[in-house]
Amino acid sequence: VQLQASGGGLVQAGGSLRLSCAASGRTSFSTYTMGWFRQAPGKEREFVAGLNWGGHSLYYADSVKGRFTISRDNAKNTVYLQMNSLKPEDTAIYYCAADRSGFYVYTKDNEYDYWGQGTQVTVSS
Repeated sequence: VQLQASGGGLVQAGGSLRLSCAASGRTSFSTYTMGWFRQAPGKEREFVAGLNWGGHSLYYADSVKGRFTISRDNAKNTVYLQMNSLKPEDTAIYYCAADRSGFYVYTKDNEYDYWGQGTQVTVSS
């Protein structure tokens, strides 16, 4: 399974970006839990958002609640992260990840089986 993240870029504070993560290869995408993580310079990778296979169980980090929205399109094997009201502290490399178990949304990165290459998000003040 390959995950390809895209949609990052440079945006001013208060702006919006939409990240996409497309799965390819021998994948059962519709059965996976999908998550987004981020890693800022000098910091550990942290959980941002996740949703389970059916999309009926969602979880967000407190720092992004009310600003970010995760969604998925199983027909397109793609998960999205809509990011609004961006802040400079959202600057990081954003990674998508897939967990084959599919039922729960885990916040620890070691629970995920597949990872994308990351896409840079930079928010200027």
